[in-house]
Amino acid sequence: MLATVINAVLILIGSALGVLFKNRIPARFNAILTHALGLCVLGIGIVSAIGTENTLCVIVCMVLGTILGEALRIEDRLDGAGELLRKRLAGGDGSRFTEGFVTASVLFCVGSMAIMGSMEAGIQGKYDILISKGVIDGVTAITFASAMGIGVAFSVLPLTLYQGGLTLLFARVGPFLDAAAITEMSAVGGTIIMGIAVNMLGLGRAKIRVGNMLPAIFLPLAYLPAAQWLAGLLG
Repeated sequence: MLATVINAVLILIGSALGVLFKNRIPARFNAILTHALGLCVLGIGIVSAIGTENTLCVIVCMVLGTILGEALRIEDRLDGAGELLRKRLAGGDGSRFTEGFVTASVLFCVGSMAIMGSMEAGIQGKYDILISKGVIDGVTAITFASAMGIGVAFSVLPLTLYQGGLTLLFARVGPFLDAAAITEMSAVGGTIIMGIAVNMLGLGRAKIRVGNMLPAIFLPLAYLPAAQWLAGLLG
């Protein structure tokens, strides 16, 4: 929960700065900060990915998980659910408070880093991903709050419930997971995080649909026992 609290505090600080310096922050600062944070996210992804002890596991899980996620259109469904929530709650009443609250809540809660960060915080007690996400959210909150007002700050309420709940859930199931599976889940998550960094840096011709890769994180739980079983058959 500590990392989620830090995430929330950074959003509050960013929101306060956005309201305080409304319309005074040049767009070029937002752009360069996004690139700087993108490089940091890339570094986090690389560190997690190279921790693998079974490269084939990461490759197979990434391929199968991405195929599954693409077939289920996870990213489209997440985007659609977020947009539907924004329209229904914000409506057409012109309330900038409601718009800021809903838009920021959807952006900060619906994302790959929230899930992967909560998993690592709950299972391994590692806060790198969530704290990095908190810094990104804080910078984003400055931009949002300068445009939509103090409603952005109240997005910390659903964020704390959602992200904190995920962390507690993973903390409960963590003791029942095999250590090797946790290592490979972290490595797969790191590979996906590198995709997030590529999007932040604008390196690809098209945005990488990282949301569709999320099922890959959990596939080591099935891959490792299956690989051991197959190895036993082949003797």
